[in-house]
Amino acid sequence: MSAVTKPVSDAEFSISVLESKEPVLVDFWAEWCGPCRVIAPALEELGGEYAGKLSIAKVNIDENPMTPTKFGVRGIPTLILFKDGKAAATHVGAAPKSVLKAFIDKNL
Repeated sequence: MSAVTKPVSDAEFSISVLESKEPVLVDFWAEWCGPCRVIAPALEELGGEYAGKLSIAKVNIDENPMTPTKFGVRGIPTLILFKDGKAAATHVGAAPKSVLKAFIDKNL
């Protein structure tokens, strides 16, 4: 992980995501998930491109089971865009960077 994407735990989720002043795109992932690893570089790049407008957080579902359960995450990768403390949009599954960028632009 880099400074662009920030790992967030169940304990930190409320402060880091729900109380954030800017929108936060949360990537629910796991080490064993191939598609999660495939989209990770695109999320890093998008994190840099949207710096100051959007934060990207990563929640490892194996280490932090409470948060994905609370938000109904059933498959990974799942991306949830949070705005003003609420889940505003969800994208499930791996996708190319262009699709992820379009998802962000449509919902930001």
